[in-house]
Amino acid sequence: MPVQPPTPPANPRPLGRGDLRWLLLWLLGQRAQHGYELIQQVGQMFAGRYSPSAGSVYPLLAEFEQQQWAQAQAAEGRKCYRITAAGRAHLAGHDEAVQAALLRARHSARQLAKQQLPAPLRQAMSQLTGLLLHHQGPWPDEQVAAAAALIEQAARLLQPDATAPR
Repeated sequence: MPVQPPTPPANPRPLGRGDLRWLLLWLLGQRAQHGYELIQQVGQMFAGRYSPSAGSVYPLLAEFEQQQWAQAQAAEGRKCYRITAAGRAHLAGHDEAVQAALLRARHSARQLAKQQLPAPLRQAMSQLTGLLLHHQGPWPDEQVAAAAALIEQAARLLQPDATAPR
């Protein structure tokens, strides 16, 4: 019987401490947005598998205003937040922390996606990855071509339109 990979925790924390602060300020650096839009933007970074709560986003936006990193303007009954020059300078001065938060968010999004895969797919991917990473010696051309063809076939099979009735 093959060894099963360890089961990841059921509810891993999707963002590290302070990461949401950097992500929100970075997103405001891209364009002015409403708080709800920021929640949606973070949700898109996680392909819908995680979205921060309004209770975590709006206090940070209030902090950004207090620190003068962002300015809010009322528009159509909602506040639209824009990054200020001080906010841009703060981001620039902490670029390493911002990039690390973005990297952790991307990694966490991939981990959440993997956890939601059916167990047989996770196990097959783990086995394939292990074999590829531990391969030693030259790769025979025939083996490479056959393996690549099988992987491409699996990718085509998993494309969303591949399972649609024809």
